[in-house]
Amino acid sequence: MEVVTITDGAEWNGTLAALPQAHFLQTWEWGVLKSRYGWQPTRYLWRQGGRARAAALVLTRRTARWLPPVMYVPKGPLLDYADESLAAQVIADLESIARREGAVFIKVDPDVREESPVGAAVTALLRRRGWLFSREQVQFRNTVLVDLTPPPEEMLRRMKSKWRYNVRLAGRRGVVVRHGGVAALDVLYEMYAETAVRDGFVIRPREYYRAVWGTFIEAGMGHPLLAEVEGEPVAMVFVVHFGRRAWYVYGASRAVHREKMPNHLLQWEAMLLARRLGCTVYDMWGAPEVLDESDPLWGVYRFKRGFGGEFVRHIGAWDYPVSPVGYRLYTLAMPRVLAAMRRVYWWRR
Repeated sequence: MEVVTITDGAEWNGTLAALPQAHFLQTWEWGVLKSRYGWQPTRYLWRQGGRARAAALVLTRRTARWLPPVMYVPKGPLLDYADESLAAQVIADLESIARREGAVFIKVDPDVREESPVGAAVTALLRRRGWLFSREQVQFRNTVLVDLTPPPEEMLRRMKSKWRYNVRLAGRRGVVVRHGGVAALDVLYEMYAETAVRDGFVIRPREYYRAVWGTFIEAGMGHPLLAEVEGEPVAMVFVVHFGRRAWYVYGASRAVHREKMPNHLLQWEAMLLARRLGCTVYDMWGAPEVLDESDPLWGVYRFKRGFGGEFVRHIGAWDYPVSPVGYRLYTLAMPRVLAAMRRVYWWRR
């Protein structure tokens, strides 16, 4: 097994797409995007006999020049986790990379199902090697997955009856869904900002979303869909596809025309688009940590489950503390720093 770094975008994405659980947060584009915001991307590929066996986009960042870096493998590494010896080697190599770079810790959060023999084996491997379940789950640990392989008629039958009715109702009431493109980015952001104020969550500045959305649109992987009533935008979703999967990453809606159910038709059209793009899974990107009505995500979860998807719990993010003392200081201090930054941002926005 050899470990090499890849510096060509086409080669990297082409290799990733053929690996299990290929994820858009491991793509060349995501690394380039994060490099604009203080992260240094390095792309490692494990080869055996000329064949790619595993890959990891490793992001490295220093919170200050005089502090050691932290490292993160978003939604990776990518490999066949049923191959326990391969998983053990890749994890060990990531530990070595983190030690070589003098990192405080390295974080991984692969899409490995928790409630499965493979998930149990990977969790046991990480614990055995000194990894810790992370207090900071950067990405959603859980999600809802919709199978796109059946014919559309069967996909509709798998929805809850009220959802199926609302999809058809939206069409009858004049809701039209169209592909937005780069020209729609400002409209997308205005709706997203309106939704954030209404639902009480903090968002980043406009320039960040223009960078994210624009990057994936230009790469042919990003798909903004707008729902309109008589030409007026009332809701949006932003879908990213890579390999055989599509993700519903962003969504927003205005307060007007909600009785026409534009969000139901948007999701249906997004699934049909993903299916046309050759995707077999539609990832609805986020579900509650605890399946209880008290969870803040419960309402969103009910909406997503209505489309006939399956709730999936992953093993989540795990940290390897290269420096146990530094790791304890970081995990105690950083939540307080981030909370203070959020308060300042909320006050100034």
